[in-house]
Amino acid sequence: MSKKTRLELTWIGKDERPRLEPRILIEDASLSHHASARRSEADIFDNILIQGDNLLALKALEAGFAGKIKCIYIDPPYNTGSAFEHYADGLEHSLWLTMLHERILLLHRLLRDDGCFFVQADDNEAHYLKVVCDEVFGRKNFISTFIWRKVDSPNDNKVPVTPDHEFIFGYAKNITAAKLKQRGDESLLRAYRGPDDEGRYYRDRLLKKNGKNSLRTDRPTMFFPIDDPDGEEILPIHDDGREACWALGKAAVKKLIAEGQLIWKTRGDGPSSRWVPYTREYAKASPTRPYNSLWTDLPTTRQTKAHQKELFGAGREFSTPKPEELIERILLMCTTENDLVLDSFSGSGTTGAVAQKLGRRWIMVELGDHAVTHIVPRLTKVVEDDDPGGVTDATGWAGGGGFRFYRLAPSLLEKDRFGNWVIAKEYNAAMLAEALCKHLGFTYAPSQDTAEYWRHGYSTEADFVFVTTQSLTYDALKKLSEEVGPKRSLLVCCKAFNAKEDSFPNLTVKKIPHSILAKCEWGRDDYSLQIADLPDAINSEDVQEPATDEVEKPKRRNAKATLPLFDTTGEK
Repeated sequence: MSKKTRLELTWIGKDERPRLEPRILIEDASLSHHASARRSEADIFDNILIQGDNLLALKALEAGFAGKIKCIYIDPPYNTGSAFEHYADGLEHSLWLTMLHERILLLHRLLRDDGCFFVQADDNEAHYLKVVCDEVFGRKNFISTFIWRKVDSPNDNKVPVTPDHEFIFGYAKNITAAKLKQRGDESLLRAYRGPDDEGRYYRDRLLKKNGKNSLRTDRPTMFFPIDDPDGEEILPIHDDGREACWALGKAAVKKLIAEGQLIWKTRGDGPSSRWVPYTREYAKASPTRPYNSLWTDLPTTRQTKAHQKELFGAGREFSTPKPEELIERILLMCTTENDLVLDSFSGSGTTGAVAQKLGRRWIMVELGDHAVTHIVPRLTKVVEDDDPGGVTDATGWAGGGGFRFYRLAPSLLEKDRFGNWVIAKEYNAAMLAEALCKHLGFTYAPSQDTAEYWRHGYSTEADFVFVTTQSLTYDALKKLSEEVGPKRSLLVCCKAFNAKEDSFPNLTVKKIPHSILAKCEWGRDDYSLQIADLPDAINSEDVQEPATDEVEKPKRRNAKATLPLFDTTGEK
């Protein structure tokens, strides 16, 4: 019996999974910013900006935000190839795909069941990326490929074809649960007459069915007489004399007549004139249509740079910024006010700026220094209503709300001078308790009741965790057991203890850090793509001709170089 296989994209390192440490977040209050006063009840103050490696940041968010994000938009760095010109052909694709694959897996876990995911790319890797997304989300959950025209004034005449567009792949976590909204389009009213006395636009449609399945033989029950205004019976007859059928059944037509909603018009002149019945269809008060997939009506890169010059000053704008109007379109398509939006490749902070102006909550992650030099000043301007560009006018934004700035805490464990793993010296008692809650699957919620000082977090209403760096005696554990009581349970994490593990049925006692040593990779702060660590490309001059007629494949130099996106411990 053959083993079942599935269609998938494979590459070097795909199955090498990093064992990520779930870090805690430390607020830098000097970079957080909030409006001095509440401007409306809809103001949102709990937005989150994280500076740090985005893979570690996503892992840090997982415990508190899994299944809670309504919309994720990412614009990851494109694999242009220029950064890899000195390395083996094909290796760069594997590294780039590995980087994105691991992050998309985490992002998928953060999405709500009715959430949507959008990722932007160019021609260099877009089609490989599409296959990776198909694998993670499932092809049935694919929404569409959106095309954004990024160039309106091509000036490169040295290339065969100017790359004027970029792709945005849209996915739903669950296509049956995700409900995409439509865009307003007043031009739809051109197909209607009016307005009538009540201000409504309308169009009249023949009650007689035309086209396919319009004959009496197609729908026999819908061939019946109706009395016209003169009391004469009329039947649905095509102009060529064939017996037709009505578009509605007897009950529906009877209801229209009873409510005076059947519209009668005369056709023809003189003795040959006759009555013809119509139904009246009213346009929606705010007509809408689905979003299209070709976005040529949005600002281009050139126009967006002009806005960034106003925000950051000349020479400080990004080379490939995305317009606020593009992010606005995505958020309007799949979110409503107060929904949570995430961007883990934040760049200059466009996603957060637009989300703030639209009344959405947001989380952004950015590794680079521009988290401080660009994003903080930009979002501060948004909060203070000092950003007149982008979608400010279209949204009616007038400032308000705020955000908190966080950095990733250092690794929980570090090695002492003897090479032993110990709790990092930067961790105080509260940080240690919060970190252990993340590692052990508890929600950090220290008790405000001093009598229950041991309640640092919980997993259920009756299961708690207590973290201490002390060594606990038998008597200390006995006292804890009595305070916890028989109807509750407590996980005790301590430096050491003097009791048998099963001495107290309501206590589970573990040593730290020994009990968590194997949980993840410690001390690693950067999972970004490190070009310097890549193996060199093969130099044809380094390959000697084999002595035999058999051609031997050349071996890659520097084969022992570690790939920073992979787990170097060898464990998956």
